[in-house]
Amino acid sequence: MSAQRRERGLRAVPDGSPASATPAEARRDDAARLADLLVRSGRGDASAFEQLYDALAGTVHGLALRIVRDPHLAEDVAQEVLVEVWRVAARYRPDQGSARAWVLTIAHRRAVDRVRSEQSHADRVIAHGARQSGDVEHPEQVVEAMDAEWRAARVRRGLAALTPLQREAVELTYYKGYTNRQLAESLEIPLGTAKARIRDAMIRLRDAWEVAR
Repeated sequence: MSAQRRERGLRAVPDGSPASATPAEARRDDAARLADLLVRSGRGDASAFEQLYDALAGTVHGLALRIVRDPHLAEDVAQEVLVEVWRVAARYRPDQGSARAWVLTIAHRRAVDRVRSEQSHADRVIAHGARQSGDVEHPEQVVEAMDAEWRAARVRRGLAALTPLQREAVELTYYKGYTNRQLAESLEIPLGTAKARIRDAMIRLRDAWEVAR
């Protein structure tokens, strides 16, 4: 590279070699990759969904947490969202928007619905307690206890549909925050096996929740 080129901060690119992608190009490539993965997931491609899950799970959980403001509820919402994405992926059309936006729209709707559901449930508990006792000294404690019981029962129903190995993987991933790599190391299994175990668990959860509706 000449001194003049160094002074101008220009990149030296070998003849015939493409320059590094710009940030805008990288974003376009990422959007195209996610769209392809979502379309393939809609065709039942579990491997594509596994990659989509890895790419968007953290973003989905982050959005859910910002809305529901409760780590446990956010975990529930994120799990439900990813199961729903797998279930309805065939409805996605690339010409209607990016895959990321499509998934986050589902996540936003689920999270808002959960906030409304939790508030409605809390209101009913308080009203019921007031009718039964005439007064409740600490209504927030009643609400917390009832909400915890309701969430625990729902989670138990879903986990009951899993095999012991799948249940262990889900508990470590969603309730202890393990990444796929940490899960593999903890269980002393290959990374691919850990990912497959979570993927298969999500499919079972989807089927179990569909039956329960």
